[in-house]
Amino acid sequence: MTTTTTTEIDIRTIPPYERHAQIFGSFDELPAGQALVIVNDHDPVPLRRQFEARTPGQFTWNYLQAGPALWRVQIDKLASGPAESGGDSCCSGGGCGG
Repeated sequence: MTTTTTTEIDIRTIPPYERHAQIFGSFDELPAGQALVIVNDHDPVPLRRQFEARTPGQFTWNYLQAGPALWRVQIDKLASGPAESGGDSCCSGGGCGG
């Protein structure tokens, strides 16, 4: 599958209290198969953790540039995640233990 980057957001220009909301809003508007590139002055690890909690299995995270002064991360929106698959995951039948 070929991904076309549709949006690049320079996080450094956004007030800190608006950053994650703007990124998630932009990601939510992307059609499946498209990507968002974020630019920052540090590794956005907390953002990645929020993506993992909020949209598990619905994105990929790829570092295009990894510091030390500039970080560029491409976040691809996948076609569907486990929550949207209608119960086809390994856990849907209780197979994950617990």
